[in-house]
Amino acid sequence: MNKVVVRFADGRVVKGTTADFVPTKDLFHVNVMTDPVGAKPMEIHTRDLKALFFVKDFTGDARHVHSNEFDPSRPPAGRKIRVEFKDGEILVGTTAGYQPGRPGFFLMSADSDSNMERCYVVTAATKKVSFI
Repeated sequence: MNKVVVRFADGRVVKGTTADFVPTKDLFHVNVMTDPVGAKPMEIHTRDLKALFFVKDFTGDARHVHSNEFDPSRPPAGRKIRVEFKDGEILVGTTAGYQPGRPGFFLMSADSDSNMERCYVVTAATKKVSFI
């Protein structure tokens, strides 16, 4: 099971776990963390998302200040990329799979201390994507 934070294009946020997210499929399921044990998983259509964040834990570190800067002592793997979402949020990181025209791609944060392990960005929710 992967711990995820689901960010919908309409601003909603859901936290939970998933075992069936596949980037090439339009649908996956999330066991919402606030639902009772045994509850039916939430059905999620990828087209409704802004991004799907795979996280280390659900609480994170409230003292951590997110950075869009790369740590010079840790050379990044992949191509450096800057993503500006339609809602104004900006993520900077690396990718090995961005291609214009594809429905989405994975991004690894520039912030090596981030709670985010990786993020699946839904291209339709972006305003601008550029290599840096």
